[in-house]
Amino acid sequence: MRTKSSNTKRGFRGAHSTGGGFKPQRRNPYRGDHIDQAKYIFKAVANSTSHNAVYDSQLTFADFPLQPRLLANIAARAYTHPTKIQAQALAPILANKDIIGLSATGSGKTAAFLIPIVNALLLDPHKRCLVVAPSRELVNQIQDEFYGFARNTGVTDVLIMGGSSYSTQIRLLKRNPQVVIATPGRLIDLYNQRYLELDSFDIIVLDEVDQMLDMGFIRDIQLIIAKLKPVRQSLFFSATMSPKIRQIAATLAQNAVTIELTDQTAINTVEQNIVKVNAALGKLGTLHELLINTACQKVLVFSRTKHGADDIAAALSSKGHKVDSLHGNKSVGQRLKILAMFKRSQINILVATDVASRGIDVPDISHVINYDEPATYADYIHRIGRTGRIGKTGYALTFV
Repeated sequence: MRTKSSNTKRGFRGAHSTGGGFKPQRRNPYRGDHIDQAKYIFKAVANSTSHNAVYDSQLTFADFPLQPRLLANIAARAYTHPTKIQAQALAPILANKDIIGLSATGSGKTAAFLIPIVNALLLDPHKRCLVVAPSRELVNQIQDEFYGFARNTGVTDVLIMGGSSYSTQIRLLKRNPQVVIATPGRLIDLYNQRYLELDSFDIIVLDEVDQMLDMGFIRDIQLIIAKLKPVRQSLFFSATMSPKIRQIAATLAQNAVTIELTDQTAINTVEQNIVKVNAALGKLGTLHELLINTACQKVLVFSRTKHGADDIAAALSSKGHKVDSLHGNKSVGQRLKILAMFKRSQINILVATDVASRGIDVPDISHVINYDEPATYADYIHRIGRTGRIGKTGYALTFV
């Protein structure tokens, strides 16, 4: 059964978004150019899964000036060597420099900013940090990882996102948490209602900055940054960033250090190929045959539309597959429950819109299947980045 979204998007078009407040706009996600099908074919690099391809084995986290409690939490997560983006980002962030960090999906970017931020807040409990990311799934993922690093440190946080209780978020904001993790719409809404002051933050993080600085979010992010303290630390991270967006990000930061560990090509731990749709079976039949005849252990299937995702999931369920769908028409509670089921392998097939292309950190996804082609090649990179995480080999198939 399809459900209506519980997100009223008041932060975009509600009563409190009028007058002198921010007025966010949405972009058309399928405005991109045609993608050459040859880009969907790639042979995974044979040695790409080696430890040294992902981690900087010459360094350990103990080599950085981190607080003992934080180092203990890092060790508790069995982290010894930093990934390459972490190895290059930690020192300048700890030195209070602005960062523009570009690294492949699944390379450890979230920890690259959370670790030095927790360290900074331990050194100065009066500091505050604002983390902004484009989707509910991603902010939830960031908060989960934050908890691992901030355990038993006393560093406080609040999660601000649409579809969840206003009253709870307002109550937690009144406690003046050190870390606010937010999606843009709800953040803007609560700012317009004067429940938080943006000039109270010393550190700003924009995660998946390319998406937020795209045409639909650029004015909103510029206005948010304009309300921050003039002297602040700005950390911008993404897997992809066009030259135009890179230029805009550079103007928002102050003498930023740029760390670029990837060009805009898909990560090389993912074996990629196309699937010709069988005319006799049709698209759904072809998908079913693929799922039962290949070594698909845990599969993320991308649909262009919400209704399409529901229809694909229903069709696969009728054929005996353990499957559910994930998209923006489902409530936050539903989406979190479905993701939890997917992580626990209570379902092994998740059919989703591009809401799942960022912020879904399920380390054992074996296959990503593009049932519908993505709008842009950057979207393709983010989609297939859900597999092949941190050096593991994954598989990506695109229907044509």
